[in-house]
Amino acid sequence: MDKVCIEGLSIQTTIGFYEWEKQIKQTLIIDLTLGWDISKAALNDELDKTVDYAKISEDVEVFANANPVDLIETLAERLAQYLMTTYQIPWLKLKVGKPGAVHNTRTVGVEIERGVFG
Repeated sequence: MDKVCIEGLSIQTTIGFYEWEKQIKQTLIIDLTLGWDISKAALNDELDKTVDYAKISEDVEVFANANPVDLIETLAERLAQYLMTTYQIPWLKLKVGKPGAVHNTRTVGVEIERGVFG
């Protein structure tokens, strides 16, 4: 299986446990690695036979804003399920970082893998 990557996707969304966080938008940085067979798309140079990373990038921000949560762990899990179901992705690795959330760090975050890579 091949991998399609989206790295450093910066989105603005409402996320956080504290009440003040629920009143503002914060930046999240998302990295996605999607398991996908790219050979069919590459054969005749056809976008409709691969995952459209521009569309997925847009959908990530729309999903995050339509489904506000407290924890990046919850967002990661729900976003992974949404992407796998919507795009029929058999495997993905998803990293969600929240820059500036903890003093003296560049970012904090979670990384998950879901599905079967094969």
